[in-house]
Amino acid sequence: MKSSERGSMTIGALAERFGLAPHVLRHWEAMGLLTPARDAAGRRRYQNADLTRVAVILRAKEAGLSLDTIRSLTATTDPARRKGILDEEARALRSRIAAARASLELVECALGCGHDDVTQCAHFQQVLADRVGSTAP
Repeated sequence: MKSSERGSMTIGALAERFGLAPHVLRHWEAMGLLTPARDAAGRRRYQNADLTRVAVILRAKEAGLSLDTIRSLTATTDPARRKGILDEEARALRSRIAAARASLELVECALGCGHDDVTQCAHFQQVLADRVGSTAP
């Protein structure tokens, strides 16, 4: 093994380390998220920086970021651009959190409702009325 290959790992080893299928890493490479080195035979050889990049991608995905957004964030060196991307993601996340809270409130109301049919619940009916009113032409 060449000294340049020491400390590197195959696609299978990297995928296994993170509990991923190798095709996921290939897809991320095709999207420009990963750029592994290649050995003389053209096989991917992942280095420590690639392990860090995979961990960053996974954490960003857990935070709800799309692969396109992750690519934009990791590709830019402009702090203002990165802040703009993150501001937009924060806004979208706040919106999803608000929607999830409203959904949880409705579900918990239905669980505690004394009606056999939740559609007869006054709270549920108000939520529907608010929805119809907000989308009416």
